[in-house]
Amino acid sequence: MADPLVEAALAARARAYAPYSRFAVGAALRCADGSIHAGCNVENAAYPQGSCAEAGALSAMVLAGQRVVCEVVVAGAGSLPCTPCGGCRQRLREFAPAAGDLRVRVVDETGRTLLESTLEALLPHSFGPTTLASAGPSA
Repeated sequence: MADPLVEAALAARARAYAPYSRFAVGAALRCADGSIHAGCNVENAAYPQGSCAEAGALSAMVLAGQRVVCEVVVAGAGSLPCTPCGGCRQRLREFAPAAGDLRVRVVDETGRTLLESTLEALLPHSFGPTTLASAGPSA
């Protein structure tokens, strides 16, 4: 049985714009309502101006009116897992119901799973919306 989330990440990876690194990445998010939103990395000659696949998928999700991510698939290439960078781990945390509840899978270019984890394992002791809420109103 095909996995629509993996298929969406692979399809996004196929559309990546990576002329400098030649390392295409796709990401797909499943939201609480079951909808899937995908993004790809977009590089720029001014290197820090590029955009990660996860950031693109989150933008598509927010544009569609969703705010809760339940599962993420990141598709890269090679035998080593292409895990979300630190910045994207924090971006994902913003929309996770809880870091321990967000499932993260990393697949290769064929869709083979290289890593299954939670965001909590990738970003332990994370700072998120609940951290701010637990502090109460600011003085």
